[in-house]
Amino acid sequence: MPASQPVLSVVVPMYDEEEVLPIFFERMHPLLDGLGISYELLVIDDGSRDRTAALVTEAAASWPQLRLVRLLRNSGHQAALSAGFRRARGEYLVTIDADLQDPPEVIADLLATARDQDVDVVYGVRSDRSSDSWPKRTTARMYYRLMCRLVGKQIPFDAGDFRLVSRRVVDAVNGLPEDGRVFRLVIPWLGFPSAEVAYVRAERAAGVTKYNWSKMFRLAFDSVTAFSAAPLRLATWLGLLGGLLSCAVVIGALVIKLAGRSIPGWTSTVLAVGVIGAIQLLCLGLLGEYVARLFQSSQRRPQFLVGYDSLEDPGHHSYQEAIEAQETDQR
Repeated sequence: MPASQPVLSVVVPMYDEEEVLPIFFERMHPLLDGLGISYELLVIDDGSRDRTAALVTEAAASWPQLRLVRLLRNSGHQAALSAGFRRARGEYLVTIDADLQDPPEVIADLLATARDQDVDVVYGVRSDRSSDSWPKRTTARMYYRLMCRLVGKQIPFDAGDFRLVSRRVVDAVNGLPEDGRVFRLVIPWLGFPSAEVAYVRAERAAGVTKYNWSKMFRLAFDSVTAFSAAPLRLATWLGLLGGLLSCAVVIGALVIKLAGRSIPGWTSTVLAVGVIGAIQLLCLGLLGEYVARLFQSSQRRPQFLVGYDSLEDPGHHSYQEAIEAQETDQR
């Protein structure tokens, strides 16, 4: 690797994180300097509406290793990670969120583990989920069990997007033709040698979470439809079940009719129509999701668009220019 390229790239996707940025930089700056290696802190601004980009630009004036990449619009957490994988230059790459729930101090342990055990992936795994609510713990456990069955690989439980990967993994991920990838499934699926480092997750240092229940549900649904055709097979089995139920209802109706005990009414009709209709709508919905994915893939629209990279155009955006650019975007 050329000497001009850093040993470590730390990729941080951000969306409206101005409240936590001062604390994040205060902890991250001395930590990375203390590693004793060359590095870059690559901030991916995912179309923030607040002063996130301006604050990063201001900090970069006295921190040459800090690099800002701004996406033209909000593209989502996984898309921002994809942008980081495309733009990072390091021999190793660490992904971490800005909320400081994943402690930056663990980065040194991730790097040491990768080197000592000669592995390409080191997952940061939560050792304790007691701070989460019961519904969140339960749904997380269900998610990882389901993904293990669908992907066919052992996915580390309680491992999110806090991980270290080698350049081999970065190149392999960037070489995949698919869009809308889910990193916590793609990276285990590749099958590179891996290890784990346990840590205790903290509370968010400042601001509010951007990953609400609807986004978590969308991530789970994308994980299933992106990695498996099982829902299509489920639709087939549900259709078969609906047909069997219909046959049973018809046979029952004929038996009652022949026995002369038929009673005019609508209960059985409504029940049959309701069950079969529900199954048909569910099957159509599942088929529609896959058709939508095919349609989006055929359009070949990029998952994200980069509007600015401070490495490629240093000095083009001064602090005041960054503020003005944000104000223009918000209009």
